[in-house]
Amino acid sequence: MATTNLSYYDKTTIPNAKTFRFGIVVSEWNPEITQNLKKGAIETFLDCGASKENIISWDVPGSFELVYGCKKMIESQKLDAIIAIGNVIQGETKHFDFVCEGVTQGIIDLNVNYDVPVIFCVLTDNTKQQSIDRSGGKLGNKGIECAVAAIKMAAIKNLDRTSESIGF
Repeated sequence: MATTNLSYYDKTTIPNAKTFRFGIVVSEWNPEITQNLKKGAIETFLDCGASKENIISWDVPGSFELVYGCKKMIESQKLDAIIAIGNVIQGETKHFDFVCEGVTQGIIDLNVNYDVPVIFCVLTDNTKQQSIDRSGGKLGNKGIECAVAAIKMAAIKNLDRTSESIGF
């Protein structure tokens, strides 16, 4: 298992985000985790050139609702990429499996059916400590990593309007 921060990125290898509009849909469940992921994503967008005005964030009750929130955001906002942020921690029932499978398939469906990349930033951990470690703890912040992915996917989406290479 990795024990180092995996959220380092080199801005010289990432397209400038100044012309892109980003959406973030955040689960309200486990807010101490999801808000840290959101913070990491927003800070990364800003660090890579995006303006605050070009970052839209909506909250939804839980991770299962992320798919509908992303769908409505795609349909009502002109965006270049969306990050779906959630956290599901293993419990004593199969609920964990159903939520994780449903959200995963839902985000796959959005990526196939719409022309806006939706980035999966749903931590599916066995323990709360694992989620803490991946949302700004000793293993970094997956929100940062997903923001980098969103920027790269926005560049691919907009190949015809950007002059930058996507060779990353």
